[in-house]
Amino acid sequence: MNKFAPLSLAVLAGFSGSAFATQYLTVEQAQQAIFPDASQFKPLTVQLNLEQMQQVEKLAGLPARSVSWRVFAAYKNEQLQGYVVLDDVIGKFELISYAVGLLPDASVHQIEILAYRESHGFEIRNARWRQQFVGHTAAKGLHVGDGIANISGATLSCTHVTDGVRRIAAIAQVAFKK
Repeated sequence: MNKFAPLSLAVLAGFSGSAFATQYLTVEQAQQAIFPDASQFKPLTVQLNLEQMQQVEKLAGLPARSVSWRVFAAYKNEQLQGYVVLDDVIGKFELISYAVGLLPDASVHQIEILAYRESHGFEIRNARWRQQFVGHTAAKGLHVGDGIANISGATLSCTHVTDGVRRIAAIAQVAFKK
């Protein structure tokens, strides 16, 4: 073995995307952060049909992307508090895992970043940036530069998370809102 091989491997390991990965919250921790008064979270089977996928695309201006979504209904005793939808979007190169809390009226209640795997842009986890989403729906205020501020150095992460939240808000409006 060449005497520089260990150094080469160490240098290469430093450039892997996973070297920057940070797990901030588990799914259960995100659920509790979003709906702290909830006494239970019930998993829901959310399968969009073709018509619903078309409605989501029309509302969000983005494809629904998937037929199946991982969703939990949050209850305080037997009273529905809202929903937690889990998703992943690409940052610049790596996935960003996040959860969106929605109220029964399909407005955004809160978002939480579960895992961030990029070397830059982790500032999207800041409470002030995430607070901008509260109260918005798919139809209003969920675009970077129009309701959501960009973070210098995190443009792609900001844009992709914002697009993902808008998509989820549209799914909520189509699939959950009564």
